[in-house]
Parts: sequence; structure tokens; C-alpha cells
Amino acid sequence: MTTPHGPASALVRVFTQRFSSTPRGARLARQLALVELHDWGVPEGTALADGAGLLIAELAANAVAHGWLPGRGFELRMTLLGGVVRVEVSDARRERRPVVRPSAYQAESGYGLRIVDALADDWGVVERIVGKTVWAEIGRPTPWAPGDGGWRALASPR
Repeated sequence: MTTPHGPASALVRVFTQRFSSTPRGARLARQLALVELHDWGVPEGTALADGAGLLIAELAANAVAHGWLPGRGFELRMTLLGGVVRVEVSDARRERRPVVRPSAYQAESGYGLRIVDALADDWGVVERIVGKTVWAEIGRPTPWAPGDGGWRALASPR
């Protein structure tokens, strides 16, 4: 969608797809999202594409491992706006919510959320009518530079 003119005009890209709640579905979600990012002008091998790929891999794997219900898949929604990629993974299990910003990672599980916390500029969980959505945003890119395709390594200090 494009707005006609003005400084506030921006191109918004959206990708939404449902996948089976299987390890294969999680891998496919990551692969298709990386292809979509490439089509949107975010080349593979850049920090933004690599970071988004890792976030998708972790959130999709969590949806498969912790959000699975018989006959239900998970949904990936990815949005690109102004150099920021927002990843949303929705599953059917509302009661199995990840702890956002735990004070200490003392559990034997939950290491993947450390990856999400380290990579994402921000992330959280919201409820849906059926289930929940875990979202993460990444991508405060450095300014456009000629010759680098417009994307540089991300330096997103917290």
C-alpha cells in the first residue's frame, strides 16, 4: 500500500501465511519469509535479514513446541515499514505464554527467548480470540549509503 504524497508517505509491505505446527512448518516459515524480504529489497546476508530470520525461526519453533493443538497450525505475519521488520507468530494456546523480560533466566528452558530478547529492538505477547500472538521488531538501520544496496549492518544499542 502506498500513500500518494507527502513526507509521511511510506511503503508498507505485509506477508501473512499459515503453516502446519511441525518442525517442517517452522523451517518453511523462515525460508519463505527470507524470500519475501529479498523480494522487498532486503538482501540475504544483511543484518536485518539474518536477524529477522533468527527471530522467525525461534518464534515459529516456540509456536510448534508450546502452542500446538491438534488440527491447528500457526500463522506468521511479517511487516516491513521504514526499515523496521515486525514479525508476529500466532498460535492457538493462550495459556502457554512466554515470560516477557524475566528478571533472571534461571529455568532449564527458555533459552530461545534470550535470542529474541537479544536480537529484537522490542517484543511482547498479546492475546487473540483464540490463542496468542508473540511479536518482535527489529531494524533500526543506519542511513542509506550509496553502493551498499541501502542496508548496512544494524547497530541497535538498547
